[in-house]
Amino acid sequence: MTDEANFAEQVVNDKNKTNVRCQFCNSLMLKAKEGTYSEQKIAVPLMVQKKDSKADALNTETLHHFWLVEDMMSFENIGFSHTVDGRKFLVCADCERGPVGYHELASKRCYLALKRVVHADA
Repeated sequence: MTDEANFAEQVVNDKNKTNVRCQFCNSLMLKAKEGTYSEQKIAVPLMVQKKDSKADALNTETLHHFWLVEDMMSFENIGFSHTVDGRKFLVCADCERGPVGYHELASKRCYLALKRVVHADA
């Protein structure tokens, strides 16, 4: 995962400087310059939940830094998980780990959390 202290290094002209990859399997999710930097305050479910957690009682963390992807076809490798409150969660399509962000059903925009991915060209 990318450390919050290094987020500024990943943004060039409001775009992602390098490729965005899964932190678990290194699968390419988004190519460089395909995402636009966006700051907002959104509660996203933790990547590891208690076994008895229900969809309406998920443990969450508030994330602030995202790559905005206007067209879901811009992704190289992304999967969609459960729908909660008008959002589908984004997961790695190869290892199915996540959520790494979310997809707003109303606007059709996707938000990939900088904190939940790795930024690396290779």
